[in-house]
Amino acid sequence: MPIQFVDPSLPRVIDGWRSPRLGLDMPIVSYGWRGTPLLLFPTAAADFLENERFFLVKAIEQSLFAGRVRLFSIDSINGHAWMDGHVPVHEKARRQAMYMSYVEEEVVPYIRTVCRDGEARPITTGASFGAFHAANSFLRRPDLFGGTIAMSGFYDLEKGYLKGYSDQNVYFNNPLWYLPGINGRALELLQHDSRIVVVTGQGEYEAPDASRRLSDALGAKGIPHWLDMWGHDVRHDWPAWRDMLPYHLGRMGL
Repeated sequence: MPIQFVDPSLPRVIDGWRSPRLGLDMPIVSYGWRGTPLLLFPTAAADFLENERFFLVKAIEQSLFAGRVRLFSIDSINGHAWMDGHVPVHEKARRQAMYMSYVEEEVVPYIRTVCRDGEARPITTGASFGAFHAANSFLRRPDLFGGTIAMSGFYDLEKGYLKGYSDQNVYFNNPLWYLPGINGRALELLQHDSRIVVVTGQGEYEAPDASRRLSDALGAKGIPHWLDMWGHDVRHDWPAWRDMLPYHLGRMGL
């Protein structure tokens, strides 16, 4: 019998289009039929079905079947950007900026159309590199996104990816750089109309200090959030994320 990554009775729709911003065919899969939209990013250089293959979608089926959440999962372009050693840093940063434009100007309108809610602010989520994209998408545009559940992530590109380089594309896609300067309406939304969870294990291959640094930056701006530090037995791997995501959706009432 073939492995069932998701319950076959769960509504599942694969769609996509050729992104004019990226010049790439960008697929998207949705699960469920109603509820708060949740935008899920893959880890590392993976694709839009990775979270399904590793049973993260199955882990939140209760929320999906109950109509509390409608899940959307998209591709990463990390393999064309930060994780491609042959691409110079300035070009990686440019491609990251284009990816965020794709998320903000193409994915969000698609989600709003599918959900028949022109003002929907999806919650972002992801693990590892997906947590970086989830937090970055949300913090850049809290007018478009209503919160984040960032799992086992890092939130500063400087140490591993920038090699001393900086420009506007880097600055406005590196949360620990731009977060101190957020003000006005964006800050008001972050302080009063957002749901933010930064969760990490402290075991093998985890980087809990990265989550602490993001928490400190949020706290310095008076932005309410929950820094949730799981134990030293919780390693950087799928079993932890399959526990973290449904737990925190439940804490949000989703």
